[in-house]
Amino acid sequence: MHDSESQFRAWGGDLMQKEGATLVTHYTDMAFMGFLEVVKNISIILGFFKKCKKDLLAYQPDALILIDYPGFNLRMAAYAKKNGIRVFYYISPKVWAWNQKRALKIKASVDYMFVIFPFEVEFYRKFDCEVTYVGNPLMDAIQNFSPNPAYKVDHGFEQKRIIALLPGSRKQEVVSMLETMLSIRSFFSGFEFVIAGVNSLPKSMYQNYTFLPNVTVVYESTYDLLTIAEAALVASGTATLETALFSVPQVVCYRTSGVSFAIAKRLIKVPFISLVNLIMGRETVRELIQEDFSSENLISELVAILPNGDKHTALIKDYKTLKALVGEAGASERTGSDIVGLLS
Repeated sequence: MHDSESQFRAWGGDLMQKEGATLVTHYTDMAFMGFLEVVKNISIILGFFKKCKKDLLAYQPDALILIDYPGFNLRMAAYAKKNGIRVFYYISPKVWAWNQKRALKIKASVDYMFVIFPFEVEFYRKFDCEVTYVGNPLMDAIQNFSPNPAYKVDHGFEQKRIIALLPGSRKQEVVSMLETMLSIRSFFSGFEFVIAGVNSLPKSMYQNYTFLPNVTVVYESTYDLLTIAEAALVASGTATLETALFSVPQVVCYRTSGVSFAIAKRLIKVPFISLVNLIMGRETVRELIQEDFSSENLISELVAILPNGDKHTALIKDYKTLKALVGEAGASERTGSDIVGLLS
């Protein structure tokens, strides 16, 4: 605790409440996903904005600290700024990826940005924003992780070489990519293909594939899986960075509908889709996107990154550079310390 007399009033969840914050509204009450659901509940959502604004003015905090969740938080930032309340933002919206002019709104309503990717500093400085890189909270999760020493035995992997499949946590991702990921298993007959499943999706989505030879599903144990994997096929997202931080060679995969991809190509303003390549500023891991995401390309890239492959050594060396760029654990604690300093 950097300020023992500080008090927190929060719109958040159980963990915030556990840390001593007075919880005004639980975030699950506001979890409306998808265009249709938002439209159907627009009056409720507008009511949340009204409630938050009223509470903010009544409480008159020394600062409003925003964490991610841009759809709600950017509107509240503008309101707080208009009413003379200092605004700090931790974990930036991905304005650098698309519609970059949103950074002008952040400049106008946020006093200080605390970002979790090194490349975000240069981006925000282009817009003359006050910004600092505090590290990535993933490092805390990884540092606090203790591998299960019996994991291989528990799942029958003692004598097996493992290729991890991380097809994402959304139904569309799993449907569009898992079949292609598994199509190459006959070429790698000496390996077990292990799917990292999540409990938030129906088990039937994975179990349709478990009748295939050398295919296993494990649930909610991705970090343990990465500790025993020789390589991984990973859906674009945070998992690409997690895989790299565990030093597992990977191929990044992405496929969506033709219409969605065409729209994304027009909107996305960054040269890569994986966090690994964005942080490194160059292609470190191969990205197989849309038509490039094929069985032939997966085989070629996987052969190259496995031990004894011609890309393996260079990739592991690049991962060491990546870890140095990401930095040590303690991102949230550094953010808190910096905020106390700025308020003092």
